[in-house]
Amino acid sequence: MSNIHPTAIIAPGAQLAEDVQVGAYAMIGPHVKIGAGTVIRQHANIEGHTTLGEQCEVFPFACIGMKCQDLKYVDGDITYAEVGDRTVLREYTTVHLGTKPGEITKVGADCLIMAYCHIAHGCTVGEHVIISNLGTLAGEVLVEDYAILGGLVAVHQFCRIGAHSMIAGGSKVRQDCAPFMLTDASNEDAKVLGPNIVGLKRRGYGPEVRIALKEAYRLLYREGLNRTQALDKIKYEMNETPEITRLVEFYQTSHRGVL
Repeated sequence: MSNIHPTAIIAPGAQLAEDVQVGAYAMIGPHVKIGAGTVIRQHANIEGHTTLGEQCEVFPFACIGMKCQDLKYVDGDITYAEVGDRTVLREYTTVHLGTKPGEITKVGADCLIMAYCHIAHGCTVGEHVIISNLGTLAGEVLVEDYAILGGLVAVHQFCRIGAHSMIAGGSKVRQDCAPFMLTDASNEDAKVLGPNIVGLKRRGYGPEVRIALKEAYRLLYREGLNRTQALDKIKYEMNETPEITRLVEFYQTSHRGVL
């Protein structure tokens, strides 16, 4: 227990792996589980039925697993928060518990959640996601793997952010954002700017995939077709690849519409 600072408060019942480090004045509640190699910095607060994976890092004044801000929450209901392995939660980040009994607010593995970010009740954040400073997810938001949200991005309830997408800083996201695409909703003239070429290159997508996504973007946004016409042309006239299939399915299953 030499890794636990003497001023830290660890409630009876908390489950910490042997090599977890806990800094000065940190507080850990009785239902918290923390995996091996995780570092809890000074003044961090972890409450509720919360599980942190292995090799995570929680920075000062982060509040993880606190009661959600949803007025429908009933005191006494058991809800959860989960954070995957190797995820970093920077200063003043908040990850709230779910609302409905049994609901989980989930952040996947290998994420970087920067300072002052908020992840509300029932959100699901995939793996390898980056949310830049002051990013805010309202309740029940889904952020898919490898998405990147710029600083000050605010996402409306129930929206989806597609995999490998990138959202410009300051965007007000009121509808779903397509996978593989760059989206700028920082003003009233929200735009999809094209495929996230740099991100796709970095993640090993070859030129044939990038060219196909460029063609899909052209049909969706530059040919003057309505959404149904564009999706039909993509589906029946382009070569079927996992990326094109995923893009089409994302549009077809959207409940809020896609920017």
